[in-house]
Amino acid sequence: MNIAANRRVLSGMRPTGQLHLGHYHGVLKNWVRLQHEYECFFFIADWHALTTSYEDTSIIGQSIFDIVVDWLSVGINPGEATLFIQSRVPEHAELHLLLSMMTPISWLERVPSYKDQQEKLKERDLSTYGFLGYPLLQAADILIYKAGNVPVGEDQVAHIEMSREVARRFNFLYGREPGFEEKAESAARKMGKKNARLYFEIRRTYTEGGDLEALDKGRALLEAQQNISLGDRERLLGYLEGGGKVILPEPHALLTEESKMPGLDGEKMSKSYNNTISLREAPESVTQKLRTMPTDPARVRRTDPGEPSKCPVWKFHEVYSTNEVREWARAGCTSASIGCLDCKQPVIDAVLKEQQPIRERSEEFLADPDTVYGIIDEGCEAARDVARDTLDDVREAMRLVYR
Repeated sequence: MNIAANRRVLSGMRPTGQLHLGHYHGVLKNWVRLQHEYECFFFIADWHALTTSYEDTSIIGQSIFDIVVDWLSVGINPGEATLFIQSRVPEHAELHLLLSMMTPISWLERVPSYKDQQEKLKERDLSTYGFLGYPLLQAADILIYKAGNVPVGEDQVAHIEMSREVARRFNFLYGREPGFEEKAESAARKMGKKNARLYFEIRRTYTEGGDLEALDKGRALLEAQQNISLGDRERLLGYLEGGGKVILPEPHALLTEESKMPGLDGEKMSKSYNNTISLREAPESVTQKLRTMPTDPARVRRTDPGEPSKCPVWKFHEVYSTNEVREWARAGCTSASIGCLDCKQPVIDAVLKEQQPIRERSEEFLADPDTVYGIIDEGCEAARDVARDTLDDVREAMRLVYR
């Protein structure tokens, strides 16, 4: 793995409109934490939106603005993370094109979500090149930033593995630059006699015996070197692993817990289920939705006892309530000593309390759209600087530099 990429994270969202509490508990709270621990790149995947909804692009522009406002409102800090729009960094498209020249079609057809999405979205025409190739565009999104970590749920791990395979194939085809071994051995000598000798001993232990512990020691040794260039570091890493220079590092899945945020009907919160509460939804609307959400169907009358595990409201208690409040709700429901509206009130209070600072911050950004667009512009330029550097490496490795 590329050493410089270890601390870089990339993640994105499709522009589908204002975000809801499911996004907050499933993704955004994790992003807020990650931005303080890694070098983070967060982007809006507007080209990916076209892979399944190419016939109607009317909502994309407003959705991009709404999503960035939501990101900023929950605490994503443009001083800590780079926020940008995929299509404003055309290097994504160029890398996608170059990778498409060496990626077997069978790799794309075997991605689990390819057939799953076709089955789920039968009403849409998904027999397009864009839909077939979107996992490769996703790989380009990751590899263009040499991101070492991609936060995903279990269902997305196959996409990261696809990116790893693409990077591995690219490095195998193009990483063996002319005079690679001589350049790697010359780079090792720049570390000094003692470190160079240790490096070659570690390399021999790994390449001859497959000792993974030795490989880890070699990576740690290279990471500690201060007097070699990034290019030499990547040559030495590739030479250590028995391959060529690492042009595109293999990303790793940074597994995230599945969101436990339920929808108003007890199912997963999703716009397609029409069961969401938006991050900055008006308090009156939130209160009304929660007061009228379904409960245990066995509680027909106020005096009927209920079973919390069969009630959608209980799932909200599991997210928002303390053990003390949950015990009160469980005892009151099973004994019918409290009504369903009584049970819902602590949830209403907790949701409104969580939303209040988010809503207040969002009002500031909504009143100053120039600031929001300025943050987007700066993020796009910063992302493009990194992407250009990667493409320079890619073009050079592929010998597409003609002067």
